[in-house]
Amino acid sequence: MKIPRLLLQILTILMALVLLACGSDSGSHADGDIDAGPSDATGPADTSGPTDVTGPAVTVQDITNAILTGLNGDCADYAAAYESMVRDVNRSMNFTGELSVTVTDDHCVFSSNAIPNHDFNDGDRTFVNTARAQTSTYRVPRSPRVAGSATSLSLEIDNAVFFNGVKLDLLAAGCFGVGDGKIGCFQMGTPFRYDPMAASADFGTDSHNAHTQPDGTYHYHGNPMAMFADDDSAPSPVIGFVADGFPIYGSYARIDGQVRKVTSSYQLKNGTRSASGGVNPGGTYDGTFVDDYEYVAGSGDLDECNGMVIDDVYSYFVTDGYPWVMGCFRGTPDTSFSKR
Repeated sequence: MKIPRLLLQILTILMALVLLACGSDSGSHADGDIDAGPSDATGPADTSGPTDVTGPAVTVQDITNAILTGLNGDCADYAAAYESMVRDVNRSMNFTGELSVTVTDDHCVFSSNAIPNHDFNDGDRTFVNTARAQTSTYRVPRSPRVAGSATSLSLEIDNAVFFNGVKLDLLAAGCFGVGDGKIGCFQMGTPFRYDPMAASADFGTDSHNAHTQPDGTYHYHGNPMAMFADDDSAPSPVIGFVADGFPIYGSYARIDGQVRKVTSSYQLKNGTRSASGGVNPGGTYDGTFVDDYEYVAGSGDLDECNGMVIDDVYSYFVTDGYPWVMGCFRGTPDTSFSKR
């Protein structure tokens, strides 16, 4: 049978449409294969990989108002990160204290912001200078040695760093007859240098025997009144390290089998002050000035640097009397404690 031309044309068009539809469907499947890639390409980041790419997480120890217990005289025993939450009482300001102790082959590195682990500025008067966080780094020798002769304290070297990151700076830059007596006396050997620990010197310290320097650095002038218990139930712990690498203990030690408070061998001079360098504040030797004291060997437990050997390690001690923590360096201070 002969198919009409018009019907043939219609059938041809229909067949072409069917073939076009099949080709389109195949293309759709191809697009589908591309879209079916990894589902996390635009999803959440993959966290299933190793978590130690940047090293293990550091555990930070909270030492707010902590009473320490460590007795080891090796600074490496205290390698850790520490922090504290404290308050400037008179200025009603909150601070976070930060300290890390890391160890190299020959040093322990104390890095801190110089904020203590206890509330501060709690005296009758507000500090003249507002406390500010600092960037402080001290390198404490791990294998200190007693030097052939002691090194005198000076205004050029910070004395020590405590386990809250705050430095010990015993000497005042104030002398009788120099400026206002509080600042400006930078020449060592100038007579009648004030002792900031003396109430009569009126240096405006808080209950921790500390105050701030012009740049806001909080620092101790004596017993920090923190970090160790003031009782004879046990020997005091290490609370810091001097620039020469030797440890600082609290006030109690086991001596001849008994735990008791150690005593300084410095005594007040007798009589009244006499002129020195053409200057004379007058009065009796009452401890207002460091010149009011003299070392009397054997009058206490400690030597002229305010230390003694404990468990074969030379050690400094906090005392109730002058020089309060140390009278000199028994070893060689590390240059990182230099103020310049």
